[in-house]
Amino acid sequence: MPLAPKKHLFANLDAVAAQAVDIRHDLHRHPELGYAEKYACNLVCNELSRLEIPFKSGFAGGTGVVGLITGTGSGSPHQCVALRADLDALPILEATGFPYASVNPGLMHACGHDGHTTILMTTASLLKKLP
Repeated sequence: MPLAPKKHLFANLDAVAAQAVDIRHDLHRHPELGYAEKYACNLVCNELSRLEIPFKSGFAGGTGVVGLITGTGSGSPHQCVALRADLDALPILEATGFPYASVNPGLMHACGHDGHTTILMTTASLLKKLP
């Protein structure tokens, strides 16, 4: 990657950090089992809409989402990168005491998928801002 886009990415990290924390806490608060991730799917779709990233949903049992960011730079139009994150949680009772602890009894994002999805959404936000 050329130097200018790297500088651009790093310059925007602070700007998206607070939003990333909010997304992660929201996902952590609302864990759902596999193929029932309606809240998480809606959150991802809403975030992609906010970022003006076109997407399609309804994949992988109905809760999968695919977004597409088209570059405008001088690179080959055939270059691409695929990013993937899981949305599901585990059937575990959360007893962390965190202010953003699960509101769904018996379910918890103990697997890190809330973090993975947040990283993916933050990365999409940064990629969308590239020149």
